[in-house]
Amino acid sequence: MSLSPSRVFAELNAARPPDQPSPTMGTAVVVGGSVAGLLAARVLSDHADTVVIIDRDDPQVTGARPGVPQGTQLHALLPGGLFQLERLFPGFRDEALARGAVEAPPAARRNYLDGRLKVVVPDDADSLAGSRPLLEGLIRQQVLRLPNVKTITARATGLVFDGAAVTGVRCEVGGVPGVERADLVVDAMGRSSRLSDWLEQADWDRPVTRRMTVHLNYATALFRRPEVTPASTVVLALNTPRMAMDVAGAAFFAIEDGRWMAMMAGYGNDRPGRTAADFVRRLREQFPPEFGEVADQEMIGDVQTYHHADSRRRDFHALKRFPAGLISVGDAVASFNPVYGQGMTASALHAACLSTYLRSGPDLRAPARHYLALQKVVVDAAWSLSTSADLALPHVDGPYPRGYRFSRWASGQVIAATVTDVATARRFNDVVSMREHPHSLARPGVLLGALRANRRAR
Repeated sequence: MSLSPSRVFAELNAARPPDQPSPTMGTAVVVGGSVAGLLAARVLSDHADTVVIIDRDDPQVTGARPGVPQGTQLHALLPGGLFQLERLFPGFRDEALARGAVEAPPAARRNYLDGRLKVVVPDDADSLAGSRPLLEGLIRQQVLRLPNVKTITARATGLVFDGAAVTGVRCEVGGVPGVERADLVVDAMGRSSRLSDWLEQADWDRPVTRRMTVHLNYATALFRRPEVTPASTVVLALNTPRMAMDVAGAAFFAIEDGRWMAMMAGYGNDRPGRTAADFVRRLREQFPPEFGEVADQEMIGDVQTYHHADSRRRDFHALKRFPAGLISVGDAVASFNPVYGQGMTASALHAACLSTYLRSGPDLRAPARHYLALQKVVVDAAWSLSTSADLALPHVDGPYPRGYRFSRWASGQVIAATVTDVATARRFNDVVSMREHPHSLARPGVLLGALRANRRAR
């Protein structure tokens, strides 16, 4: 099924409220209770009599969860993601602010590219700054408030099939095996999803898994924040490969409880900021003055590190045989280099795809091909954004898509123009925040505008 990518993005990001839902099933089971699974459960609550979330982590646990090893690292909620959360949970923004999240309007966001401060886009969309546990905790609380959603602390062990359809999930509660019957099963098991193995064990084809090795090394630290309302709440500094630095970039956000959360990243053998002394020194010496001001504050706790080996995607949409009653969401389908901050927003868009699919009145006895086609558009967009940037890294060696040299040159011109040209920066921000499809950056007028802006800057 071929869909217009630009039209799909326009529909998913439409400002109008969605059509009134109608129940289409008895029970839906979501395997995995992280952000993607919770958002899928929220959508399913409009269409199922009962929604069951199966997760190994206790749903009542607050703070960083064992099932989210990267939860202590800096996470970005892109404007496109905030828009989707507000649609699913009206008043989400206000409740997040009441719990300590910090507003991040355009004037409070500063972006540096190779040490040059980029222009502010005055009419850009607002966003929020907060820790992953705060944002995920609020999503979880909103979902568990729903009267037809329940959770089971258990380990999922497989699927139940009836002919060409999935009809349930096998799970163990305290070592006791059982089955949760379902009209629709959602795989939200993340990067380590076992769905491919379960399909193969039941004589179904397993999807092709594509990988791009990036070997990203993260280091994150917390600092005291004396200002209640700082002038800048989100500051990012990205170094392109031509800078030949061992730090690919750094960022700091104002988060809840009067803290700064600061992050720096390197690739391959570069592991900047692994110790407190190295972290503080680099913030002071290698980045703009705002970073040094954060480093001058008291560090809270230890530096937390994380290694991301590769970006990966599972092409469920390409399978010729796929069972009915089954879909995947979030990192179980595609997980990207986290330095681009796409994770939560991509999961929110997967939920929007699920909502669009279910509102079309589908036959759940047939494979969810329309959902897979919608999701492919979102995955292709995020994958192209992250992997095209990763291919420019010196330690990444393909595979290079057709026309890569020209597309790299063209994207380099657009990115350079975002430093000085508001119009180019506005279009670029809409794409990287996943409110527009990347095709919009390939329009001749965008490239010509970028070339003119770069000539003026020279």
